[in-house]
Amino acid sequence: MTETMSSKASADGWNEPTKNLPPLEVRELPEPVPLGKLIGASVILLATALGSGELLIWPYITTQAGVGLLWLATLGFLSQYFLNMEIERYTLATGETAVTGFSRFWKPWGIVFVLGAILPNAFPGWAASAATSLTYLFGLSEATVPWIVTVLLISIGLAITVSPVVYNTIERVEMVLVVIIIAFLGLAIVIATDLSAWTGIVTEAPEGVANLPRYINEIGIATILGAIAFAGAGGANNLCQSNYIRDKGMGMGVHIPRIVSPITGEEEARPATGYSFEVNEENLRRWDG
Repeated sequence: MTETMSSKASADGWNEPTKNLPPLEVRELPEPVPLGKLIGASVILLATALGSGELLIWPYITTQAGVGLLWLATLGFLSQYFLNMEIERYTLATGETAVTGFSRFWKPWGIVFVLGAILPNAFPGWAASAATSLTYLFGLSEATVPWIVTVLLISIGLAITVSPVVYNTIERVEMVLVVIIIAFLGLAIVIATDLSAWTGIVTEAPEGVANLPRYINEIGIATILGAIAFAGAGGANNLCQSNYIRDKGMGMGVHIPRIVSPITGEEEARPATGYSFEVNEENLRRWDG
């Protein structure tokens, strides 16, 4: 193989672009982490995935078209599954985030992804909806919503800022959140549904397929496509999965500094490019693990 200004290839098959970022240094591939450590990143992805798609868009579609269109959610689940697997594999192999990997091909990708993550979440919509729910639950005045939102946002900012390792704090909070949601969901399923509601997802699917053009016209193509995109994590949440894999110290991510608080963190949070590993029998065994 030949080496050019834009890419670096080796006999082991590594072929990373080096025009925008330096080549990958060779480090040892660590042993696979225990299965229990894998749960944390999955919990975070699950917690961030539970949002407008599950709480708003799909319930709305179901009220308009029944359960016959829920098969479309499978398209979103499957596409994001394969997307997440490749994002995670890249980070496991190099320690770099997916955004860094894209930046190797075209430097502005980093800015594009940052804007794609910030702009949809720049407005405190989630905090406002949570505050509105609290006022309804406890019989408070709507005038208290801005104050509750302010307290929530400040609390979130402080919790992340003073956390020695940001990932650990997020994981603990999301773990509690997921447990509460699953418990509530299980109770709701028992109380509000029966077996026919679940079998209808399959039996009514052919009707949903046949009537899809009519449903698109009635519900709107933007709503249906949005529902497919939000069936799962969606957006920057998929890219962030590589950050969680890295901060968990999985694969080559163990060589990368974790994101820590500038106030209480013991490690220095700094940008870092990744590493490659020698492709041999021992490393392939660890990779398979």
